[in-house]
This record gives sequence, C-alpha cells and structure tokens, in this order.
Amino acid sequence: MSQSQTARGALLWHIGIWALFALVIAVLPYIFTSSSSISMMSQMGVFIIFALSYNMLLGEAGMLSFGHAVYFGLGGFFTLHAIRAVNDGVWSFPLELMPLVGGAGGLAFGIIFGSISTRRAGVTFAMITLGIGSMVESSANMFTDFFGGESGISGNRVTDVTLFGFSYGPSVEVYYLIGAWTVIAAVAMYLLTKTPLGRISNAVRDNPERAQFVGYNTTIARFIQFSLSGFFAGIAGGLFAIMFEIMTAPNVGLVQSGAVLLMTFIGGVGLFFGPIIGAVLVTYMHTALSGFSEGWILYFGLMFVFMVMYAPGGIAGVIYAHAAPWRAGLLWRLLPSYLLVLLPALLAIAGLVAVVEMGYQLSLAYDPSSPIDLFYMQINATSLWSWLVALLGLAVGIAGVLATARVVRARWAGVNRSMQATGAKT
Repeated sequence: MSQSQTARGALLWHIGIWALFALVIAVLPYIFTSSSSISMMSQMGVFIIFALSYNMLLGEAGMLSFGHAVYFGLGGFFTLHAIRAVNDGVWSFPLELMPLVGGAGGLAFGIIFGSISTRRAGVTFAMITLGIGSMVESSANMFTDFFGGESGISGNRVTDVTLFGFSYGPSVEVYYLIGAWTVIAAVAMYLLTKTPLGRISNAVRDNPERAQFVGYNTTIARFIQFSLSGFFAGIAGGLFAIMFEIMTAPNVGLVQSGAVLLMTFIGGVGLFFGPIIGAVLVTYMHTALSGFSEGWILYFGLMFVFMVMYAPGGIAGVIYAHAAPWRAGLLWRLLPSYLLVLLPALLAIAGLVAVVEMGYQLSLAYDPSSPIDLFYMQINATSLWSWLVALLGLAVGIAGVLATARVVRARWAGVNRSMQATGAKT
C-alpha cells in the first residue's frame, strides 16, 4: 500500500469517527427523551469542551493548572452580559454565536494571565495559576457590577435575535445548540494537535530543554497554547451560561477548577478522547450520585486516588493498553482473569459503600436509627452486626482483589511474551 493510500485511509477513518460522534449527539434525544436526561446530556457537552480545553494545557503542553475555571467562568459572565445587552436592545447579536463572546473573554484573560504564568513551568506555574484562581474568585464578591455579588447575575436566553428562528426556550433546542458547538470545538481542538503548534507543545511537554536547544521558544509555545485553551474554556462557559441563564462566583472558583482536573485525569490526559470519557462519566456520576448519597464527593475523591495510584493514564489509557492484544487476537486470554477479579472487586465496593453510607447516617441523619435503603436491603447504621458485615465484606473483597491481581499480572505477562514472539506491536 502506497503512502498516499495510507494517508487517505487515515483521513477517511478520522472523518468517519467524527461523523459518528456528531450522529450520536444528534440521535441521543430520541433515545433519552426525559427533560432530566436532556439537561444532563447538555451538561456533558459543555464539560466535554471544558475538559478538552484543559487537556490542551495538561495533556498537550504539560502545564498543570489549578485555576482553569477562571476562563470558563469569565466566559460565562461575558456571555450573560452580552445576552442582557441584546434583550435591552443595546446591540444585536444572534444567540447561536454568543459562545464566541465567551471565547473572546476567555482568550482576552488567557492572554493577560498567560503572559505572567507561562514564564515559569512545573510547580511554579501551578502555584501561579492557583493564586490567580483565588484572586479572581475573591474579586467576584468585590466587583458586584460585573459579577453580581453573592447572587451572581442572570439573563434570559429567549430572544428574537437568532440565526435559525429557534426560541431556545425548550431544553432540546438548547441541547442541539450545545451539541453543535461541542462538535465544532472538539474538531477544532483535535486539528490543533496536528498543527506545528501542537507538535511543539508536545515537545515542550516531553523535553523542554531539548526543544529549546533545537531552537524553539518554550515560553511562547506555552503562552499560545495557554491563550487558546482559555478561548475554548470561554466557549464552554458561554454555553454553560446559555443553558442555566445564571452565573455565580463559584463558577470561577477553585472547586470548578478541581472538577475539570478530575474529569481530565480520570478520563486520561494521554489520549485526545480521554477528557471526553472523563467529562461524560463524571457528569453522569455527579448527577446520579448527588441524588443518591451525601458522600458523593468522597466517592469522587476515592476514584481519583485510585486512578492516580493504579491507572495514571486514566480510562483512555486502560482502553489503549488493550489495543495491541486486540489486534494480535490475544485479548480473550485476559478475559477469564478479569472475570476472576470482578467478584471480589464488587464485594469490596459494596463493603466500602455500606461503611460510608452508615457513617453519614450516624453523623448527619436526624434519626440515625432509621434504616438505609441500600442494595435492595434496609440497613440499620446503629446495629453492630451491620458494621461487622460491611467491614468484613470490605476486608475480604480487598484481600480477594490483591490475590486475583497476581493472576491478571501473570496473564498480561504471558500475552506480552506471545506478542513479542509473533512480532506484534505492543
């Protein structure tokens, strides 16, 4: 096969993947028709853009930021002010393009703050972004004309100034607006990874000294990447403002910055589709767990610690690790060991959930003796037997996972030896 045919095949493959991505977004409202599902999917679209913009920093350029919500939140505030100006008749601008206002705000402040923070790298850069995030969050309660104080600012997205004649009152119309921008922004960020800037950013991430030695200005590369990341974060913030019609101080705060870090890291910073997986998973879990348990933040924290310790490449990294065995036709050898470790893992998770929920019941419930509906059973948090069973399940599950993990490692070693013997790519 010639080089041109290979390139053409790769191009068609990428076009097909992105077309499938757009098709999935288009058909989802016909499958999940409830208003709560549509709202959750809209949030997923917003946070996909936000997580991908953060991946431009951490995944592509190796810049760990603790204040990325600054550009997300400021983009949302600028968008709401623009919407209010349209509603007041001050100017005319279609709602479909309002996310560009948020992007412009994110870009402007990305340039301002990036000119300071990107002069340093590593831990120093991270501390500067933390300081900037704290400063902007504090300023949100000081400059009330722009930020609205503790109550924030609100606006009405329903306007007569539109490109396609939609009112954007129904949530499904907002969903398709967010979906369209999700595809556009994701494709744009993916294409940026294939540009010389993307290649230079990767070089700065992997070996900044070598990149500087061959003639690249690492500071300028980080600055441009930082500014563009702020632009896309501002687009996400603009879509968030359109969806919820309100922006408050926490939207620029450290909690929001921590959330996008969580999404990106859990999904995987090494591969482009990692933050997409992370944004979808974390948004779903946030929506589902927040209504289920008071300790949903604790579960997020435990998941993050687990990923850092045992799967630093995130979910995308785990998926990618199985690509080589799949191509070599050896993936089936791993499945029995996975099934073997699944039972003790589920037992450990059940024991952990029971311990956490009983702990919250004892500390926060008005009547700690009232039973908890858990695993289709009623559990009494004040019963010693409930605690003994939960702790025993947790201990046995962890011991079982540790024991069966040896089998998984042995199977992986055998698969790697088989691939090396056959010359398969690992």
